[in-house]
Amino acid sequence: MGTDERLNGYQRTVPFVEIMDSTLRDGEQTNGVSFLPHEKLIIARMLLSDLNVDRIEAGSARVSDGEKEAVRMICRYARQIDRLDRVEVLGFVDGGQSVNWIADCGCTTMNLLAKGSQKHCEQQLQKTPAEHIADIRLCIDYAHKKGISVNLYLEDWSEGMKDSPAYVYQLMDSLVDSGIRRFMLPDTLGVMNPLQVIEYFRKMVKRYPDTHFDFHAHNDYDLAVSNSLAAVLSGARGLHVTVNGLGERCGNAPLSSVQVILRDQFHAKTNIREDKLNDISRLVESYSGIAVAPNQPIIGDNVFTQVAGVHADGDNKGGLYHNALIPERFGRRREYAMGKTSGRANIAKNLKELGLELTPEQTRRVTQRITELGDKKEVVTLEDLPFIVSDVLKHDAPEDRVKLVSYVVSTAYGLKPGANIKVEINGEQYEAAATGDGQYDAFVKALRFIYKKYLDRTFPLLANYQVTIPPGGRTDALVQTVITWNDNGRQLRTRGLDADQTEAAIKATFKMLNIIEKENNNSL
Repeated sequence: MGTDERLNGYQRTVPFVEIMDSTLRDGEQTNGVSFLPHEKLIIARMLLSDLNVDRIEAGSARVSDGEKEAVRMICRYARQIDRLDRVEVLGFVDGGQSVNWIADCGCTTMNLLAKGSQKHCEQQLQKTPAEHIADIRLCIDYAHKKGISVNLYLEDWSEGMKDSPAYVYQLMDSLVDSGIRRFMLPDTLGVMNPLQVIEYFRKMVKRYPDTHFDFHAHNDYDLAVSNSLAAVLSGARGLHVTVNGLGERCGNAPLSSVQVILRDQFHAKTNIREDKLNDISRLVESYSGIAVAPNQPIIGDNVFTQVAGVHADGDNKGGLYHNALIPERFGRRREYAMGKTSGRANIAKNLKELGLELTPEQTRRVTQRITELGDKKEVVTLEDLPFIVSDVLKHDAPEDRVKLVSYVVSTAYGLKPGANIKVEINGEQYEAAATGDGQYDAFVKALRFIYKKYLDRTFPLLANYQVTIPPGGRTDALVQTVITWNDNGRQLRTRGLDADQTEAAIKATFKMLNIIEKENNNSL
């Protein structure tokens, strides 16, 4: 269960909690989410190899040919890295059909779905508890004969404990000696609160003290994380999570939140590598098409961004606004946003980041200008700051090493969009033309051609592209383009603001190129 440690002079048990990720099964039940087989493989590889989760639920038996292909690929990969025992597939009480499907995929663990409430057993299956138990035992025996170990889901267990606890105990009494490795207790409808979880879980643990219980939470009342932690406090040895909290209806307990609260609040042990949490979040966000909210704890864009000037001032005076959730722990960095509430401390932090030194009066004037922009709802970024400083202090802006001299983009019915561009890089001018799937795509392809042919350099890959109307804006006013780039394994994010979407994207692109060019020249 765990190890002993001394805290504040007394000894306590530190639990080890198994983490089972169900993104590829329950997470794929999110409305509108369907992963391609190769996407499921890539997610599985990151979960198993990079993040080091204890188990993954790779899919559901008998769903589709694509699902079977994906599970086969995942099992083949897991076998190669000696982690096949960490791959699980949902199966059903169906006379052995699921067992055969799972065995054919090369998987060795089935998560068998049984009915955990009398209501589901009698109304959905239209069977007596004794009949359902007999069917379950036949399925378990057949799986064991095929060399497949079995974990058992008690579907609707939460309602079962509320309405028919005698049925739950009858099921457990009949199956606890059947060779099941884990009994997995779901709050299928997401209706429980932490006090109920504690009550029901402790009853299960007290009655079956040598049994491994997992807890599977749903987030309909926004209590999935709280309920998961209550389950650990009450004896759960494993928790089920999904990346970004994906899942049916309101989703499941988010992996990132469960992990950090287990570690920081309960001092529990897991095998999760926290510095990979942001990477897996971004990957699943991209493949699922479900955006992570900016204020989502741990993985949201804004969670390590200080906006209020008093916070930046406190950080300058001993990290007064820091907590255990330091961004470097998750492979991220702290940022200080600039807007109408920033104050001079935020501006000073960003000036220091750029290596700019201003007098107190100059800083005051720059702060005043940024406050004015904030009142207009405009976004002020780190890349914008040198130009604001230049405008306020009436001297030339820092020299761009990469400049757009001229360009023409075109689109016509029946023809691919095209772009003709002329750019200046470190004083030399280059021209190129290209076609693409859109005007901006054509523009970037022309840039890639220049960097490859004339400079023999790799052009960063576009990782994410977002277009929004700035808060308070209108469709006929400014648009903001935020582009995330992958430059040899590191991420750069730049923004462009303009009345034209393509122009905004081009501005963001040239900000990125100048950042890289400046770094290259500074390293010489």
